[in-house]
Amino acid sequence: MSGHTTTAPAVPLPPRRGSDSLAINKPPVWSINHSAGPQPAPLPAKCDRHEPTRSGVCCKELKGDDERTLIDPDVVRDVVIGLSDGLTVPFALTAGLSSLGESKLVILGGIAELIAGAISMGIGGFLATQAERDHYRYLRKVTSARVLRSCDGEMEREVHAVLGPVGVNEKVSRQVASCLRDVEFSVPPDEGDSSSGARAARASTASDATLTAEEGGELRWAKDVGLTAFLLKFGEGLQDVSTARMYASAFTIGLGYLVGGLIPLMPYFFEPIAHIALVYSCVLTGLVLLVFGAVKARVTGAGAGAGGYIWGAFSTLLVGGAAAAAAYGIVAALEG
Repeated sequence: MSGHTTTAPAVPLPPRRGSDSLAINKPPVWSINHSAGPQPAPLPAKCDRHEPTRSGVCCKELKGDDERTLIDPDVVRDVVIGLSDGLTVPFALTAGLSSLGESKLVILGGIAELIAGAISMGIGGFLATQAERDHYRYLRKVTSARVLRSCDGEMEREVHAVLGPVGVNEKVSRQVASCLRDVEFSVPPDEGDSSSGARAARASTASDATLTAEEGGELRWAKDVGLTAFLLKFGEGLQDVSTARMYASAFTIGLGYLVGGLIPLMPYFFEPIAHIALVYSCVLTGLVLLVFGAVKARVTGAGAGAGGYIWGAFSTLLVGGAAAAAAYGIVAALEG
């Protein structure tokens, strides 16, 4: 046996064209435009940025003037629900209790409401997300059964009803429906599914062998492909909700309520006279509502320029202030 081994020659990859900063911070990512085997290169891997005839900046590196990275809208929704309720409900309660004269009573009542409200809001978020998941899974079961008993023409019409309004012609819609139908019947069924016999009988029509599970097991993403997933996601606008999402929603809403509710209570910890602390609480809550509205406009993409941020800040202040003022006015009226 030879004492030395031969290695293939190695050459460094040239940096990306038109982007010196990216070449320093990140390793170059190369596309695959041509395949050495019989199978063509997948479309997502193709890109002309590294072709010898191309020059200049890649279109993927061009950014708009107001382009930003947005936060998951589900997380933003939970934060908005928790913070907005936390800023208004405890503030209205403390404003009503301020007529008692002592900040100690306001603090005790506010903390009790804050803890109970945070737990209640968290449980409510969990149950709402769980109901959304159960609704989706029921519709998935019904839609899957309907796909199995429907003819090819009916499925083509449903697919075209989704793709037609966005500009896809009928011929392409038929091809998409045929491909999705083949994928649908190549995925193994769930255990205990009453339609497993129909799936097994029609699985021989599948054209995509990569979707079949080995040794009878189901692929992790099997429920995310095929006609059923397509009709639910693009036809009904529904997606499955994971278990982690349910707990994350409960934690985000509850924590948002707790953090938001502590803000109106803070002045009462430092000022023993409740009426004076109420003034500080109003000012502090108003400032936080302004900042919260501007940040919300930023992370949701609603704000376009300074005008969008200002509108988001003042609209949030008006809504929260109106709710708190109404609650305080009702309490004052009941007191006589």
